Amino acid sequence: MSMTHAEPAVATPPGPGPRETDGRTARRPLVLRLLARPEVGVFLGAVAVYVFFLITAAPVRDGSSMANILYQSSTIGIMALPVALLMIGGEFDLSSGVAVISSALTAAMLSYQLTLNVWMGVILALVFSLAVGFFNGWMLVKTGLPSFLVTLGTFLILQGVNLAVTKLVTGNVATDDISDMDGFSQAKQIFASSFEVGGVQVKITIVWWLVFAALATWVLLRTKYGNWIFAVGGNKESARAVGVPVTFTKISLFMLVGFGAWFVGMHQLFSFNTVQSGEGVGQELIYIAAAVIGGCLLTGGYGSAIGPVFGAFMFGMVQQGIVYAGWNPDWFKAFLGVMLLGAVLINLWVQRTATRR
Repeated sequence: MSMTHAEPAVATPPGPGPRETDGRTARRPLVLRLLARPEVGVFLGAVAVYVFFLITAAPVRDGSSMANILYQSSTIGIMALPVALLMIGGEFDLSSGVAVISSALTAAMLSYQLTLNVWMGVILALVFSLAVGFFNGWMLVKTGLPSFLVTLGTFLILQGVNLAVTKLVTGNVATDDISDMDGFSQAKQIFASSFEVGGVQVKITIVWWLVFAALATWVLLRTKYGNWIFAVGGNKESARAVGVPVTFTKISLFMLVGFGAWFVGMHQLFSFNTVQSGEGVGQELIYIAAAVIGGCLLTGGYGSAIGPVFGAFMFGMVQQGIVYAGWNPDWFKAFLGVMLLGAVLINLWVQRTATRR
């Protein structure tokens, strides 16, 4: 009698169940990831301001008018970039406005009074501006005082020296005209020239502004130094504990602000051939506001280099747009105040939306 043996049944392993996430590994939607970027809010604001003046001020639609707007934006934006990097690093500089004038005065008076080639004055002004930045950073690191107090002191010193030394040397509140001195035309080509694009005169500062913005973005996002900036701005003691050179980073950031002050000062000097010693007061607030509107936090550790570009554009757009619209320019500062508060509230909402679970 034959018997058949049944094959034993093979158990089939259960299929994979739904993947579990704990909220930390889940990929956020694209919209939230975009909102988490510090420059998104100011970009939307810049588009809104541009469209507003495009509708209300007909001259804005002209190419030459837009070139003027970009020029005004560039003179703010070149300084707003190093100021923004400094703010990401957890500090800010109240002397940056008068430092621009100090640098221009140094180049003008050294060139004219000592009958030097203009380029010697330019180089010595760069050394002076970097020295001012080094002094601010060194005082901050060595004393532990807040950057508000250190740079407020530097602001008052520079403001007084600008007026007193200019009157002492020139007998006037302005420097002498240096347009007929050796090297002036070559320096003007670099700092204050124009070129034509489609029949519209474009200032060279617009090109420099965009180049500096691209360079600052690369430094922040692709270099070790950029990581250091975010680290010292977030928590300098933790950064020091993991080997970040906090002293070097802080001082170098202040020196970058000095470099920006030198560059803008040279532009003003070679644009107008002379410098008024009492100018520059209040400009530091414009630079800081452009950085804040661009998404940089006063507490440090957060921000970008692209955001201040849009922040400076908003300032230039409003400044020239009010004129082109035929409105009373006395309302300019009030408009800027409203824009600053609005941008800060928008940035706050964007950050909370992006981080809300």
